[in-house]
Amino acid sequence: MSKKKRQSSTGMPQSSAGLMRFFQDETNGVKIPPEFVVGAAALLIVAVILARVFVPL
Repeated sequence: MSKKKRQSSTGMPQSSAGLMRFFQDETNGVKIPPEFVVGAAALLIVAVILARVFVPL
C-alpha cells in the first residue's frame, strides 16, 4: 500500500487564524454584555406586541 503524503508547513494558513487574531485585539469603546443585548431585544419585542394589542390604529 502507498503511504500518504504529509502536507508541508508552507501551505495556506488555517481559516480560523484571522478570527482568533480579531478577537484577541483590544478595542476602545463601550463594552456591552451579551445579556443586556438579549434582554433589550426581548423588551422591545414585548413592547411592540403590547402596543399592537392595546393601541388600535
